Amino acid sequence: MDAHEVNRVRATLALFVADVFASVPRKDQRAKGDCYLRGLMLDGRRKSIQAMASRLPDGNEQNLQQFVNQSTWDPVPVQWRINERLLPLVKAAAWVIDDVSVPKDGQMTVGVAPQYCGALGKRANCQVAVSVHAASDTASCPLQWRLFLPEDWASDSDRRARTIIPPEVTHREKWRLALDMLDTLADWGMTPPAVVADAAYGTNAHLRAALDDRQLAYVLAIRADVTAHPFDAAPEAPARNGPVGCWPQSRYRHRAPSVAALAKSLEREAFTTLTWRQGSRGELRSRFAAVRVRPAGKAVERPVKAAALAEQGWWDGILPDCWLLIEWPEDAEAPTDYWLSNLPAYTPMADLVRLAKVRWRIEHDYRELKHGLGLDHFEGRSWPGWHHHVTLVTAAHAFLTEQRLSPKVPGPASPSIRSSTPSRTP
Repeated sequence: MDAHEVNRVRATLALFVADVFASVPRKDQRAKGDCYLRGLMLDGRRKSIQAMASRLPDGNEQNLQQFVNQSTWDPVPVQWRINERLLPLVKAAAWVIDDVSVPKDGQMTVGVAPQYCGALGKRANCQVAVSVHAASDTASCPLQWRLFLPEDWASDSDRRARTIIPPEVTHREKWRLALDMLDTLADWGMTPPAVVADAAYGTNAHLRAALDDRQLAYVLAIRADVTAHPFDAAPEAPARNGPVGCWPQSRYRHRAPSVAALAKSLEREAFTTLTWRQGSRGELRSRFAAVRVRPAGKAVERPVKAAALAEQGWWDGILPDCWLLIEWPEDAEAPTDYWLSNLPAYTPMADLVRLAKVRWRIEHDYRELKHGLGLDHFEGRSWPGWHHHVTLVTAAHAFLTEQRLSPKVPGPASPSIRSSTPSRTP
């Protein structure tokens, strides 16, 4: 937005800030929040505090630095209120788990370590954040963020102290951070219509099992080497002998094939051409097949047996079934993408495809968050500073999304601070 466009919406932005930042106790802090949001939305190549302050007529670098890096305002109630406003507008088809990486130099910026950096496509020194977004084909909004803390940070007391990492924060795998966010949102009374993620998350059987345990529907991309038995495969169940509380190992006669092998075994007639949305250059379509399978492997089978033993003292060896969705474009020599879904067996394939493909919206909005709103331009080093910055970027994105989706409709009224407002540091 240029300066004229920012000034045109300034009164509306002031109302938005008064509502979303109502939990921030001091008036001068809310004013700094308003200023920071205008800096993020205003045109400019860099959205660092120094660069934004130089472009804003009321920009004060020292004040903004203090507001973001030293102030103790809690970002959690702000995130909660943003979600309350945006979820009814976005009308999400699914919530998407994703992560974003930011290349960084040095070793003293919180969470920075040599690790895989998606922004560069290789291992590099960077920060990584895991996020959950509500997404439809027309809009999305970030609901939660978690900064990934590499293992070498967990026990480094010096760097933890310098970057003000809370004592309770330790190393957690990215898929566990995603579950933490879903649990936090559930505590706020917010539940997804379905959960979607790429193969980095969907291939993890522990994540799929945890979503099942939470009774959350999912459509998760997986790698081609994930194994699964055909739906009609049945294990051999040896006679039950031995002490009470023990049971024989039921085995499938054949080793579970990969989903790639299952896909290649399907007849050509199993694939149907489907259109999932209208793109900028016309309809987006491809060939898909959907079959019921029983995912296999130790990470799947052992928890099933343990749960069955606890409930009924016996397991018949039959693994739970779910959907395997396969994409095989007409001009491709082999299938290109695979998904597993626990949606009901009566779910139309078109619905599976639509959910599998909704991730495109997150990739679209990440470009706006990073390049347009400065998500990756923050130059602070501390844990509180990072969480303040991503919350402010989320607020700027939410404001622009509201203006696009309902430009003439004022935001919902909000009491100053409600007793039910969460107050918990991420």
